[in-house]
Amino acid sequence: MAIQISVFIENKEGRIKKAIDTLAKAGVNIRALSVGDSSKYGILRLIVSDNEKAITALEEDGFIVKKSEVIVIAVPDKPNGLNSTLAVLDDANINLEYIYAFVSSQPDEAIVAIKVEDTEKAVEVFEKSDVKILKNEELEKI
Repeated sequence: MAIQISVFIENKEGRIKKAIDTLAKAGVNIRALSVGDSSKYGILRLIVSDNEKAITALEEDGFIVKKSEVIVIAVPDKPNGLNSTLAVLDDANINLEYIYAFVSSQPDEAIVAIKVEDTEKAVEVFEKSDVKILKNEELEKI
């Protein structure tokens, strides 16, 4: 599994850029990101090179930050590659809460971060199905 940082941001001009500037000034590299929003606030979800440094810098700059686990998997980079991998969760009746993808250095795979209701069960079914699960250390090589 991997650690994801969620940054709660007012839905105002320049707030996402400020969070990213904060990370840049702290020397933190962003590996992946996703933004979800509503009319009043947004959630910037990040996988970064140094979680503790990122959390400290963001909190010192006034952001509310939460750390959580996500499952990061490699899926075949071909038509139906993602769908066939997600079918493993569906077959096990595991609810997918959200998903986002990012670039892989491998030409035959895509990298996907997922949040599920039952992380332990999802990891178990992925392992039984030979789905490649990546840890934070492995994300450094991507």
